[in-house]
Amino acid sequence: MVIIKKDVIFEPTTQLATDIYYPNETTSATKILIFWHGGGWFRGDKQGVKTLGIDLANAGFMTFVPNYQLAPQAVYPAAHHDAATFIKWLLASDYTDTDDIHNIVQIGASVGGTMAIYLAGQYGFPTVTWSAPVSFASWIKAHPKVTPTPNGAAAGLTTRQAVADAFYKYFTLTYAGSADAKTLSALDVSSYQLDKLGPLFMLNSLAELTPLPSVLTFINELAQNGHPAQLLTIKGHGHAMDYGADYLDESIDFLHQIIKRQA
Repeated sequence: MVIIKKDVIFEPTTQLATDIYYPNETTSATKILIFWHGGGWFRGDKQGVKTLGIDLANAGFMTFVPNYQLAPQAVYPAAHHDAATFIKWLLASDYTDTDDIHNIVQIGASVGGTMAIYLAGQYGFPTVTWSAPVSFASWIKAHPKVTPTPNGAAAGLTTRQAVADAFYKYFTLTYAGSADAKTLSALDVSSYQLDKLGPLFMLNSLAELTPLPSVLTFINELAQNGHPAQLLTIKGHGHAMDYGADYLDESIDFLHQIIKRQA
């Protein structure tokens, strides 16, 4: 039986809240998992992953699913700052003990995975990403003729790639607030503080919204800087939550292996 505590405010000014999913038995040794939802930084909500929250609690994790501010009302770095605010709140809250910084793991879907990497680089949290976009500045520069739109099919685009490109450009520019190269470069994952990056497991489909070449480049950059990471490529074009439930066991197994290794 999973107990759900909804709408726990962690940022009073913006009224940002998290839902908490408690496993059947919770002790001081229970591991904490943070799930970051996707949605291109302009849509998405913690309520949309309720079933997943229950599944993660049933896997033994005390699971937090926080919201963050959405674009275009809140542009970069608002969501990133909200994620960092949540971590500070969590570590200072009654939900954690003094040394629980070592008991926290993450899963992030789509841009939720991007923010999970952002936090992992600062805190070392073992992290799993599902289709995390990692490159923005060079991608925008390389696609000047793409017209940004959240619904390429409705705009008359006829191929999956064209629809994906239009959406990628839309959510990137919407969150960035402009096509300013400096802002886009700051949004690139390779520009994040990654000094403390811990174990990282990235999942991506072979032909999907998140360009696989950019992920491979990022993996290579990590390797060159002494940060090992695992990458699992999945047949097809599914993005993040499209395959998340099918690969939940692999994601949880990775986190449990890291937890066991660090015990």
